[in-house]
Amino acid sequence: MNEGRKMQLKVLKKTSQELKFEVEGEGHTFWNLLESVLLEDDKVEFASYNVPHPLISNIIVSIRTKEGKKPEEALQEAVDKALQRGEELNEAFIRALEELNK
Repeated sequence: MNEGRKMQLKVLKKTSQELKFEVEGEGHTFWNLLESVLLEDDKVEFASYNVPHPLISNIIVSIRTKEGKKPEEALQEAVDKALQRGEELNEAFIRALEELNK
């Protein structure tokens, strides 16, 4: 994410099973991760992001869920899971460095 800047979101479409929004100032790295984590969820029917123009850092994110799960809920769970994985990676990296330095 961009240091010192808040992510700007603009909701383009929202229904009980679909959410489409535009994100300003974020790139492929973050959304590619979120897309993969979203697609691990059995209740997520569709998740993708699109970069409409390579010179503008706005991304369009689309999420469609199956009956019984709201897309916002799926997104929040994916963010939480991605953060947890980042923490686990950081801990494993620190342990590996400590072992290397023994």
